[in-house]
Amino acid sequence: MGFKVAFLGLGVMGYPMAGHLAKAGHDVTVFNRTFAKAEQWAKEHGGKAKATPREAAEGQDFVFSCVGNDDDLREVCLGKDGAFHGMKPGAVFIDNTTASAIVARELNAIAQSKGFGFIDAPVSGGQAGAQNGQLTVMCGGSEADFNKSKEVTACFAKAVTLMGESGSGQLTKMVNQVCIAGLLQGLSEALKFGQNAGLDVHKVLDVIGKGAAQSWQMDNRGKTMANGEFNFGFAVDWMRKDLSLVLEEARKNGSQLPVTALVDQFYAEVQKMGGSRWDTSSLITRL
Repeated sequence: MGFKVAFLGLGVMGYPMAGHLAKAGHDVTVFNRTFAKAEQWAKEHGGKAKATPREAAEGQDFVFSCVGNDDDLREVCLGKDGAFHGMKPGAVFIDNTTASAIVARELNAIAQSKGFGFIDAPVSGGQAGAQNGQLTVMCGGSEADFNKSKEVTACFAKAVTLMGESGSGQLTKMVNQVCIAGLLQGLSEALKFGQNAGLDVHKVLDVIGKGAAQSWQMDNRGKTMANGEFNFGFAVDWMRKDLSLVLEEARKNGSQLPVTALVDQFYAEVQKMGGSRWDTSSLITRL
């Protein structure tokens, strides 16, 4: 049986994610700050477009969001025409934004006081994962709200996992980004070393990709990095936003992240080179 679902934010990730919800048979209403994009989505997928988050959220069983940062999320939820003003009791708000654990807990508390659920549910898998419906979703919130929303979230995911109480999804995504930052720096140095040594790095990647050095980043970005191709979905600007959340949280919980802090500064160098919108694998350019 299809549910009434809203999706707020139709960026690189949100546009295809909302499309998978419609494809699965749900009645989808969308909102985007640029209304023409919402209209385009509705025309393409047969859903409805609304001019405000509140209008999009009214009467829906589930409301998804995928926006830029904490401030964008607060605005789409709590602003004058925010979704929280239109949600019905018993509904669940699922936030797929990569944001702070602080804003997740804050919005969860407000949602509970209004009689509906809130799940922080950041995703991993990039633009390709969103387009192919193969994202990994890490969730924080109550078990009841998670169980209620899991089936719908699974429409664009290969894995949907409850990590713990509110904020746990965002904290898990921070772990994810720490791993990616370190992996990409290591891969960048390895490829540059191989090139300087006169090796055929494509052949090198084929060989070491069958051994202990294998990773998703190597499989999906190694050869494009060697070719100087960085026109993919996850931009350096977004990674720096994510790493700022990681480093802020690390200061609070006493974690030492020297490599992550260093890679964050390397990304700042890439930005100065004009690479703000290049894919995160563009770390190799500074070498």
